[in-house]
Amino acid sequence: MDYLNYLKKLLDIAVREEASDLDISVGHAPNIRITGQLIPLSQEKIIMAKDSEELAFSIMSEVQRKKFLEDKEIDFSYQYEDRGRFRINIFFQRGSISLALRFIPSKVRTIEELNLPPVLHDFTSRPQGLILVTGATSQGKSTTLAAMIDEINHTRSVHIITVEDPIEYTYPIDRAIIDQREVVTDTLNFNNALRASLRQNPDVIMVGEMRDLETIATTITAAETGHLVFATLHTNSAAQTIHRIVDVFPADQQSQIRFQLSSSLLGIISQRLIPRIKGGFIPVCEVLICNNAISNLIRENKIHEIPAVIETSAKEGMISFNRAMVDLVRKKEISLKNATDYSLDPSEIRNLLR
Repeated sequence: MDYLNYLKKLLDIAVREEASDLDISVGHAPNIRITGQLIPLSQEKIIMAKDSEELAFSIMSEVQRKKFLEDKEIDFSYQYEDRGRFRINIFFQRGSISLALRFIPSKVRTIEELNLPPVLHDFTSRPQGLILVTGATSQGKSTTLAAMIDEINHTRSVHIITVEDPIEYTYPIDRAIIDQREVVTDTLNFNNALRASLRQNPDVIMVGEMRDLETIATTITAAETGHLVFATLHTNSAAQTIHRIVDVFPADQQSQIRFQLSSSLLGIISQRLIPRIKGGFIPVCEVLICNNAISNLIRENKIHEIPAVIETSAKEGMISFNRAMVDLVRKKEISLKNATDYSLDPSEIRNLLR
């Protein structure tokens, strides 16, 4: 069998059916995910151990193959002709190889097309500071970041450096210069690339993920020293995000980090994808804007009071999860059941709807 051509056939099916993912695992037919549901490609053969190994190796370079066999898993991206990119994770399970492929469209969608809050436009025009996009895995963080980076690309003549693992969206040539660096391929790790970027004349820096203390510290420093910095974290709310950043540091450094964060943070967008009534998903965002009240709470370590400030600061553009979901229920975009199921405080949803 020509395994590369067979994989391309499966990618064709995924793109044609507008699937978000393609999963290949031994003992099953290939599966695609459409609007959250896994659907087996029952007309395809059951994948055997030899098949999954050959499919995996057919799209890996020698360097990637060596790293995969050493680490037992690997992330990378794959450009599929002119139809889009796939973010690929290949891993071992029970001694055989599985593949998870996430489709990334060629066109970067805008803030409006993604149904994101209009206040995100304000973040893209700021000259410096730190903007965090947070949420669990597969909640659209990369897509939201790409929308903001591409808006800068079309509106400002600046130098943008991204550090990603792997590179997902690519951008058309427009007003900005965009240099995209991929971990392993273009740089050893996030922290090395981030430190080096400060000597590469950037105006805007995008950090794909703040994974460790050194990367977090360098990210905050970059935001303090005249750069607009975007980064992601796997946290579920603005308050949890601040806790996570501060808690990474030793106790004797936490007061200093709270002070740095209070002065450099511009905002936090915490998002999750909720099933839409008409199919697909829609992002629901909590938006924190770092005003004087928020800065004081961070400095004074009163993080638990932040949700109350968000709730009472709608006029400044802040949005709470529950108010965002109630708005979508009223617009008949999401069901009341899904709003209460996904809410951390379902009773407040019902009270707001009254």
